[in-house]
Formats: sequence, structure tokens, C-alpha cells
Amino acid sequence: MIKNKQVIFQDWGLLDYEAAWEKQEMIFSATVNTKVANRTNNSENPVPNHLILVEHPHVFTLGKSGEAKNLLLDEEGLKEKQASFYKINRGGDITYHGPGQIVGYPILDLDNFFTDIHLYLRTLEQAVIDTLTEYEIESGRYPGYTGVWLDADNEKARKICALGVRCSRWVTMHGFAFNVNTDLNYFDNIIPCGIDDKAVTSMKKELEMEVDLEQVKKALVRNIVRLFEMQL
Repeated sequence: MIKNKQVIFQDWGLLDYEAAWEKQEMIFSATVNTKVANRTNNSENPVPNHLILVEHPHVFTLGKSGEAKNLLLDEEGLKEKQASFYKINRGGDITYHGPGQIVGYPILDLDNFFTDIHLYLRTLEQAVIDTLTEYEIESGRYPGYTGVWLDADNEKARKICALGVRCSRWVTMHGFAFNVNTDLNYFDNIIPCGIDDKAVTSMKKELEMEVDLEQVKKALVRNIVRLFEMQL
């Protein structure tokens, strides 16, 4: 099989969650359909890969393994916060997306890279860790949990990037949420990722200043491309 490491990159800017989810699903379905057609017809048409970055208006999303009780707001509370809520088809529990947060949706055919979902998650985490290092923020992994953490080895442990993915026929969707200038007060309205005894943080909080979001995006994309050996 010919591996296609070319990746189409898009930055969707600030986009409503439902609209982004629909666009994701369309790209995901087209990618899976190409793979199925190749096998059915014994052909080798290149299976496309996509890397999408986006910001969302205030929204809470609940993964397949999550519990609705981890959302601490009722419908009236959601209206007051100008936030929406969706149950979605990724793994993981509940999380928050909002302005100032980089949300990444890699829609990749892992047959083009490596067919190992754990390695896929660890590679996404490493891209965020390497990006934070460029800003002199030391981060790493928390044993037993996904995502990127600060002070993971002590009682000050706090998460700066959450992961939740879906994978079918080795095609991925959904991805990561990286807190850059995120309003962390919104996390008070949920039990983030179902973890009730750990804090959430952002680059802005750690550096005590607003961070240039576009520069962080450039660093993050550069690190993703390097680690996956992509051709963007």
C-alpha cells in the first residue's frame, strides 16, 4: 500500500461547534469511503489526510463514556453562560471549548502513518509538550490519564490540554483542546473529563499574560508536522 503523508491544513477560525462537527463528519466519511472503495475495487487511490484548527464559541461536549451529571448547569444555566451542550461520538468524558482555546481535529488515515491509537494519542500529546517547551512551560503526562499536564507528579497537577478521539477503519476524528487564552471560569461548570480533584490551567495563567494565539498555532502545527513526518 502506498502511504500518503500529504496533509491538507485548514484553520476554520471561530466556528459554531455544530457546524464544525458537521464539516468534520463530511470529511471523515469521505476519507473512510475512499478507503472502502480502494479495497472493494482493489485500487490504490491516495487516501487524503486533514489537519484542522478551530476555535468554538462557549460549548460543553460530552463523550461516549461520559456522564451527564458532570455538567453542573441546567438549561437556564447554559443560557446565562451563553453556552451550548452536545453529546458527541468521541471517547472521553465532558470538556469545555471556547474562545482562546486551540481545538485540533486531525482527520488522518493512520494507515498512512502508523496503526497504533495509543501512539497516535502520545504523539499529539508530544506536539503540545514540545510547543509548551518553546514558551518555557514544563509539561508532561499524568500516568493513567490522557492529555498534557503540569506538575503531574505532585498535588499541584493541572491539565492544559485534553484529548478525545474517534477512530474507525484507522481514520481519526475529533482530537485535542489546548488552553492558550481560555476563560478557565467555564471549567467551574463541569467536572472536567470526569476528574473532580485536579485543576485546569492555560498558557495565559501560567505565563501571567495574554499569548499570541496565532504564534502558538504556528508552533503547534510545526511540531505536529515534524512528529508525524507529514507533508503539509
